[in-house]
Amino acid sequence: MTGLLLVNLGTPDRPEPGPVRRYLREFLSDPYVIDIAPVARWLLLNLIILPLRPRKSAAAYRAIWHPERGSPLLFHSRDLEAAVRARLDDDWTVALAMRYGAPSIRDGLIALRDAGVDRIVAFPLYPQYALSSTETSRAAIERTAAEVWDEPPPLAFVAPFYDAPEFVDAFAAVARPALDEARPDHVLFSFHGLPERHVRKTDPTGLHCLHADDCCARIGDANRNCYRAQSFATARALAARLDLPAEDWTVSFQSRLGRTPWIRPFTDEVVVSLAERGIKRLAVVCPSFVADCLETLEEIGLRAAEAFRAAGGERLTLVPSLNSAPEWADAVCALARRAAAAAPLAPGARP
Repeated sequence: MTGLLLVNLGTPDRPEPGPVRRYLREFLSDPYVIDIAPVARWLLLNLIILPLRPRKSAAAYRAIWHPERGSPLLFHSRDLEAAVRARLDDDWTVALAMRYGAPSIRDGLIALRDAGVDRIVAFPLYPQYALSSTETSRAAIERTAAEVWDEPPPLAFVAPFYDAPEFVDAFAAVARPALDEARPDHVLFSFHGLPERHVRKTDPTGLHCLHADDCCARIGDANRNCYRAQSFATARALAARLDLPAEDWTVSFQSRLGRTPWIRPFTDEVVVSLAERGIKRLAVVCPSFVADCLETLEEIGLRAAEAFRAAGGERLTLVPSLNSAPEWADAVCALARRAAAAAPLAPGARP
């Protein structure tokens, strides 16, 4: 039996300062996320971030928290888990895990172990590769599997799927009805941001990423694992599927934190500049998120929409994420089956 482990980043248990503080401590203590010297990371986290940010973040979470189902990221992920399970045959079992918070990666792997799987396909639900999402999830899965099993079963990973036709087609299918209804003057593809140093770390030459204005215009050996280049590739593919002329869409990056340089252009600045340029109806698509969450619903759907109107725009439409759309559940199954077909089998296992 093949176990499919769906992994997303995580969410607090409740939209209150205490649970948010616990979540942020786990998340931001990860050296893949804040990749500075351990002592400096401890000081930044405990003297600056944790004393101040949990209360503000808890208020943001409360603004988007569902009164019955709770965290949007968690319940959309649970819905996707159920939809994928219903599509796969009896030779598969499916578990959900979060890199930070609950259900943990350990919880997910124990569920697969107890189901008797003889190989695992791990599916990090991040379309574009990043050290702070893809790589830390992979490392945690490999480390935890070695703790949960005396001899872990063969383990395969679904690769970043930023330009996979199944992913692009699913996002286009979800976005098209929202765009038809909104009839926007312009479409903004807003991706989660990263510190520039994270991008430079993935350039084996040290000479390509962020060294020229057009460094992300195409994918090559130097930027094959570059998050920014993969984001632009996703945007180009989606724009083509949605028949958007080049002048009618823009790419930007959101959610920057702290004073360190982050990849540009910044979403909060682009939203205002588009309004000042005369754009009245703006649609925002967030293709680095496969489920609606704080960054889509609150940062874009509430704060960016308010900033857009304040700058002279009339309406900002947040295009829904993939969540548990049937097209996305189908795509997840197709990508998982492809990874399984390329994975080794445990001795004596049935193909």
